[in-house]
Amino acid sequence: MEITLIHGQGHKGSTYHVASMMKKLLADNGTKVHEYYMPKDTPGFCAGCFQCFQKGEEYCPQADKVQKIVESMRRSEVIIIDSPTYCLEMTGQLKTLFDHLGYMWMSHRPRKEMFSKIGIALSTTAGAGAKRVTKSIARQMSWWGVPKIYRMHFSVNASCWEDVPDRIKKKISQETRKLSGNIKKMVGKAKPGFKTMFLFNIMRKMQQSNTWNMTDRNYWQENNWLEEGRPWK
Repeated sequence: MEITLIHGQGHKGSTYHVASMMKKLLADNGTKVHEYYMPKDTPGFCAGCFQCFQKGEEYCPQADKVQKIVESMRRSEVIIIDSPTYCLEMTGQLKTLFDHLGYMWMSHRPRKEMFSKIGIALSTTAGAGAKRVTKSIARQMSWWGVPKIYRMHFSVNASCWEDVPDRIKKKISQETRKLSGNIKKMVGKAKPGFKTMFLFNIMRKMQQSNTWNMTDRNYWQENNWLEEGRPWK
């Protein structure tokens, strides 16, 4: 099994520790983990040049960093994306990465491999907002076609992991262990549900009449998705 773990921050706080806990519970001796830290491993701000949409993702000025992460996700059965809660939202660094991946949305050129993966959206907060952050992260992954996405959010009542009360650490450990067990059972079995298939078919109809972006339309045509083909078959 392969896992891609994307940390939406560079410091090793509460969110990092919970994500690392999940990684250790999921990984065995044969597991390969691709781990990235924002902003060290992230591309810089999206310039809005539209090259990825109109010509292809390889034309992005920062394609070297973007495509390294994309390739890791394509190879992994499980994708974990975390972010501490900053001002009730994900970190700006993580949002910067997501901005570069819009071309992978179902409305453009979704990757076939994404329709069989398991996603985990994770956030902690000293106060409030973590649930909203995981919802935002999960929304991004759902538009890539990821069929099964779990959300973990915790209010830790502390600004650093060392100060998190023991009762909260115990709760986090129990919930993480339980969820990791469920995820292990799902690896290799995740399939799109009604919502994903419905959205894909709406995008398919849009691409059938697409005359404004032939890069997108040609991609769908090459995959036979404008006819009978589907990425989950």
